[in-house]
Amino acid sequence: MARPDTVTRILDTAEVLFAEKGFAETSLRNITTRAKVNLAAVNYHFGSKKALIQAVFARYLDPFAERLNLALDGLEARYRETRVPLEVLLEQLATSVLEVPAERNSLKVFMKLLGLAYTQAQGHLRRYIQEHYGDTFHRFVVCLRLATPDLPDAERFWRLHFMLGTVVFTLSGLDALRDIADSEYQEHMSVRELIRHLRPVVVAGMQAPLPESLEKVGSAVE
Repeated sequence: MARPDTVTRILDTAEVLFAEKGFAETSLRNITTRAKVNLAAVNYHFGSKKALIQAVFARYLDPFAERLNLALDGLEARYRETRVPLEVLLEQLATSVLEVPAERNSLKVFMKLLGLAYTQAQGHLRRYIQEHYGDTFHRFVVCLRLATPDLPDAERFWRLHFMLGTVVFTLSGLDALRDIADSEYQEHMSVRELIRHLRPVVVAGMQAPLPESLEKVGSAVE
């Protein structure tokens, strides 16, 4: 029984410290001190700081990838030969994102970790995510491409990351934003209500007209 308790304590502590301070700024000693374990326990269970970072992400991304794959299975069966509407696709993505951290009441931590994956991701983490979850992400992007046929690939890439940036910023700062909405606008908003407000914004962003420069390029090609 001691092993699961120790591993869970190390992972719980590591994910909070990584989210608070970043990967480089969080040392193994910081983690062992707060988790009340010795360095030998971290080395025994994980082997290295790199492996610990990967294990922290796996706790979220394993169930997320499983849920998203199941959701995409259902959408493909439902729509068969037709493309999945963008609104429906993004709704399923949001549902999959919300379900995983809801199990441990750690949505803010999950969003901060996703932000770090973009801004501080080291080579080993990028390779790990690509190796273990690349197929799932590619499958979603294929559905997104079909749902936005008028977007050039490069423009779709940017809009997807603008969308992810909006979601990560909003949900990682959720407590502060809800406090502002409560005090200034007397709005008491749950996470799911917030997602309903956020969804039309990201859908509109993906469907917005092309920048004028890209329209001219498209006209010249035609």
